[in-house]
Amino acid sequence: MASWLPLALLTALCLALYNFFIKLASGHLAPAVGAVVLQLVAAALGGIWLLKLKLQGQPVALNGPGLGLAVLAGLGVGLAEILTFVVFQRGVPSSVGTPIIVGGSVLLTAVLGLVVLRESLSLAQAGGLLCIVVGIALLARGH
Repeated sequence: MASWLPLALLTALCLALYNFFIKLASGHLAPAVGAVVLQLVAAALGGIWLLKLKLQGQPVALNGPGLGLAVLAGLGVGLAEILTFVVFQRGVPSSVGTPIIVGGSVLLTAVLGLVVLRESLSLAQAGGLLCIVVGIALLARGH
């Protein structure tokens, strides 16, 4: 097994919990409130991790391009969180909305990797992306 795979699967679990709890919270909070609370908790976790690294004397890379790209990523995730709350407030089941949102995200990220970063895919990997397209189409049809 690749050394990164268990970490990737743990990340998938965390993302699943993230989406699941957004679905549950969307019935109780305004999307903006939910997004702000979510981001404050995420920022606190990141701050604790950064503080731990600094206290251990580990180097922490910091440069303009990296900060700019992190800001753009933050804009993307912030908007995604607000929109996810809105989608779920409209009554979309988690079992439909989350796969469409996450699958669409995976598909669009792959396209960006191919077009912008000039990455390549094997035939099997392209088939996997095609399966995502079919899955999104099937999920969207029934709702």
